[in-house]
Amino acid sequence: MQRRIRGEPRDVTVSKLIPLVGMVLAGLIGIIFLADLAAGFPFGRVSVAADVGFVVTSAIIGYLSWSLIDRTRP
Repeated sequence: MQRRIRGEPRDVTVSKLIPLVGMVLAGLIGIIFLADLAAGFPFGRVSVAADVGFVVTSAIIGYLSWSLIDRTRP
């Protein structure tokens, strides 16, 4: 049995649970910071720049998780 060190990304089997958890957590973080941006709840709108940064970052992580799930379909 040969062992490959490097291969195509499609050759690597990835558990779908890991990107699914990443997508769910990114969604929760996005919702929390959108609520803080819109209504000042739960953090009292301390920093608008941080709220926008967290929302953008959670959208990027959600997209990357979705694309990884899409790529690992059998």
